[in-house]
Amino acid sequence: MPFYVSPEQIIKDKADYARKGIARGRAVVVVQYRDGIAFVAENPSRALHKVSEIYDRIAFAAVGKYNEFENLRVAGVRLADMRGYSYDRRDVTGRGLANAYAQTLGTIFTETNKPYEVEIVVAEVGDAVDEDQMYRLTFDGSVADEHGYVAMGGQADQIAAALGEQYHDGLEHYEAVALGAAVLAEHGAPEARQLDAGQLEVGLLDRTRPGSRKFRRLSAERLREIVGNGSAGDGGEGAPHADSDADGDADKAPGSDADGNGGDNDDGGPVLTQP
Repeated sequence: MPFYVSPEQIIKDKADYARKGIARGRAVVVVQYRDGIAFVAENPSRALHKVSEIYDRIAFAAVGKYNEFENLRVAGVRLADMRGYSYDRRDVTGRGLANAYAQTLGTIFTETNKPYEVEIVVAEVGDAVDEDQMYRLTFDGSVADEHGYVAMGGQADQIAAALGEQYHDGLEHYEAVALGAAVLAEHGAPEARQLDAGQLEVGLLDRTRPGSRKFRRLSAERLREIVGNGSAGDGGEGAPHADSDADGDADKAPGSDADGNGGDNDDGGPVLTQP
């Protein structure tokens, strides 16, 4: 005899399952600063990125299961490339991508047995601070328009509270990175610890960068200068410095990974549709 489970219970079980998976992941913070948006992730891997470029002015950060948010990243690159090629590069917007991600995540959550264990941020840098956009998307397709800062992953509530106490408008990029690294070190685990540059992944959407592509990564050397003698959690901040494009992003296609591979691989992942 078949047994009955109420839709409310099914949704609750799926949500609890996804939240537990996301909470096990290392945290990511996204911080708005005067000239752009900084992405700071606790990530010791040099090959498996949590922070990536999607298009000219748009970047992506995620926590959760790597294979699932990588599928979403690839789908976002494909959608952005197709829209920019079919219409105009200016028609590719962070809001459009966030809507597409919301539809995809919502469909996966309601129509499949296992939801995606992911939480993502889609950010777009504008010509001025008040034109910047940050969208936070959860496993069920819910989308929120964020301002100033966002925290995701393990200990996200504590990290967000710390950011709320220390964040202020008009930060320089190195101040935003130092703030993100400090709160991850202090609140990103049950006990405070130190994070060195090798444990951090940092990307910037820099509106002052010449050309149409605004995303760049910070090198480990530059991170050591910013977080203070190579370790976050000791209150150190770096001085202003002329940054270089650490990973040679200008020579790669949009959405490329660390090895310069594009995102258009046939991995059988989700396909984003234009809303």
